[in-house]
Amino acid sequence: MNQQSAPIVLDPTGADRHAEHRLLRAQGAAARVDLLGVQAWAVTAPDLLKELLTSSSVSKDARRHWPEFDSVIARWPLALWVAVNNMFTAYGTDHRRLRRLVAPAFSARRIASLEKTVDDIVTRLLDALEATTPPGEPADLREQLAAPLPIAVIGHLMGLPENRWHGFRALVDGVFDTTLTSEQSATNTERLYGILDDLIAAKRAEPGDDMTSVLIASRDADGDGSALTEQELRDTLLLMISAGYETTVNVIDQAITALLTHPDQLQHVRAGRADWTDVVEETLRHEPAAKHVPLRYALADIPLPDGQTIAKGDAILASYAAANRHPDWHGPDADAFDITRVTKDHLAFGHGVHFCLGAPLARLEITAVLKAFFHRFPQAELAVVPSELEALASLISNGHQALPVRLRPRTAA
Repeated sequence: MNQQSAPIVLDPTGADRHAEHRLLRAQGAAARVDLLGVQAWAVTAPDLLKELLTSSSVSKDARRHWPEFDSVIARWPLALWVAVNNMFTAYGTDHRRLRRLVAPAFSARRIASLEKTVDDIVTRLLDALEATTPPGEPADLREQLAAPLPIAVIGHLMGLPENRWHGFRALVDGVFDTTLTSEQSATNTERLYGILDDLIAAKRAEPGDDMTSVLIASRDADGDGSALTEQELRDTLLLMISAGYETTVNVIDQAITALLTHPDQLQHVRAGRADWTDVVEETLRHEPAAKHVPLRYALADIPLPDGQTIAKGDAILASYAAANRHPDWHGPDADAFDITRVTKDHLAFGHGVHFCLGAPLARLEITAVLKAFFHRFPQAELAVVPSELEALASLISNGHQALPVRLRPRTAA
């Protein structure tokens, strides 16, 4: 990585993400960046990013294909992102094997069967909001609505006991917090695995009608060698539960924020000029759940349009948020939130063989909660000016620290 000027140091707090994304795009199809002390290429050009996401010449297996792995793993705060053994970091036949084992959890039939469960959880959460929030007083919708819904749904799907939801939520938040030191991240990881090991032990003792029990049965059965190893089991549960929670929280948060700050867009839905699917897809394009996702690795030299080269062994950062708003993809108004936009294509769920299996479930949850919330509270309004909403301390996760909203105006009786 000896080309271009000094790398752009990505802000671990994510304080001004859009300015940073514009700076990255200004460098061309890809820009050299410093990711908490690790050098990588941030790819922002949509066509190039889609090509690399589907290329067999790009791997997600750090152990096999990243020369810096051994020297980085002990000191890097994002070590967990590249050290886990699950389909997120797998390559080739290993990835296909692991994805095949997980796919049944997100089949169309299983997702359809969760619709009533999702609706019931949304109703309970809205009932609680209505009962505990006086007129004119704010409620934190990230804490009281956006977060409880996906952790309840994924807890139901995976068999995670309700008394562990809060603790698990806090630890998953730590995975996405890029201001932690390597020591703090290691402690957070150890605690996460403690919850997962307890879950595995409980389900081995008393299997249930949940995906954790199914995965354990696959792990423990004699077979053709395609089953999960014990570490793959732990890391697959970590992936399914954490990804199923954090990303959905952020999109619910961002969708509510967007509609309350763009009332004209909400009016399109109420007037029938657009529907909730339009809201969900434009939110995914405009403010995806993850800004950057680490990491991939070049298996061969990759020439760039500007004459630079991503060299074999170089790390690649998928900069989804910057790509989603690229003017070459969505025109000069790419930064605008417009649910009537004809083309809302995005990379929020990835692309190709690593496309998120949980996308249908996330869409189901987001649609259900938006539809019910704005029906129940048609006069909802932000309790602060938009500029006062503080971003999560993360260069990965794209949400707010809190989302204060008045469910009814101050003048309500």
